[in-house]
Amino acid sequence: MRPSWGRTLTELYKLGSKKKMEMPRYLSPIFSCSYAKVVAVAEENPNPNPSPNPQVNYGQLQVNLNKMFWSKPCSLALALDSPLRVEEPKYEGFKYIMMKLLLFYSKQSRSIRGANVLYRRIISQVDTPAIYDVFYLEKTFRTTFTLLVLHMWLCLRRLKEDGKDGVEFGQYLYEIYNHDLELRVSKAGVNLLLTKWMKDLEKIFYGNIVAYDAAMLADATKDKLPNVIWRNVFSDDGSQMPNDSAANAAQAMARYARRELACLSLTDKETLFSGNFMFTSLKGSPDTLEPSV
Repeated sequence: MRPSWGRTLTELYKLGSKKKMEMPRYLSPIFSCSYAKVVAVAEENPNPNPSPNPQVNYGQLQVNLNKMFWSKPCSLALALDSPLRVEEPKYEGFKYIMMKLLLFYSKQSRSIRGANVLYRRIISQVDTPAIYDVFYLEKTFRTTFTLLVLHMWLCLRRLKEDGKDGVEFGQYLYEIYNHDLELRVSKAGVNLLLTKWMKDLEKIFYGNIVAYDAAMLADATKDKLPNVIWRNVFSDDGSQMPNDSAANAAQAMARYARRELACLSLTDKETLFSGNFMFTSLKGSPDTLEPSV
C-alpha cells in the first residue's frame, strides 16, 4: 500500500515553504512539455495585452477562450435515468447471503468500487481530445500527467469536505491513481528505474497539490492560480506566465478549475462516493463553445 496521501501531504506542506521541488533531469526524455499550440496563438496575437479573443476550431465549433467557464456552478451529479450511471449490483436470496459473507457490502468494498468509478470519471476527462484542443495543449506524457494531477486535486480537495470519510475514500482513490500511473509510465517506455520514477512523480504530484491549495487561500492574489497552472501544465521550465495571448489558455484553465471545485462542492456525498457524476463537458458545452461563423 502507498503512503497515506493525507499524511504525506501534511509533511510536504512543511517542506513546501522551505524548498521548491524540481523535476529530476533523468525524467526529461518523456516528461518534456510541448505547448506549440499556445505559442502559435501568442504569435498570431502578439499584442502584450491579452485582450484579443483567440479561437480554435473544434470540429464544427469554435472556442473563444475569454468566454469560457463564466456560467453559474451547478451539481455534476448524473440524472437518475442517465445511461452513464454505475449502479451497485443487486443480488437476492442465497447469492445475496454469500456476497454479504464475503464482505461485498462492507464499507471498504463499497468505497473501493466507488473510487474506481470516480477515477474512471477523471480518466474520461483527462483522456478526451477536447481538453487538449480547448486549452491548446499537445498530448504528451507530461501534459496528460499534469492534467491528471489537476483533476485528482479537484476531487481530493472536495473529498476533504466530508471529513474522515472523505479522507479514507481519498486514500482508495489515490492508490488507484498510483496503479494507473505506474501502468502509464511503463507504457511510455520506462523499463529501468521504475521505482525511482514513481517516487519522483509522487513528489511532483504533492508539490503541485500544495501549490494549487496555496493558490486557493483567501489571501492569495487573483493571478496566483493562473500562474501556478501555467508553471505546472503549460511551461516546461517553470517560467512565469507571459503577459501575452498565450496566457489566455492558463487563465481559462484556472476558471475551469475554480468552477469545477464549486460544482463538486454542490455535488452531494453519495453521488461523489459512488462516482455517479461527470466533469463539465468540454465538447459542446454552451459556456465553453460557440458556433463557427
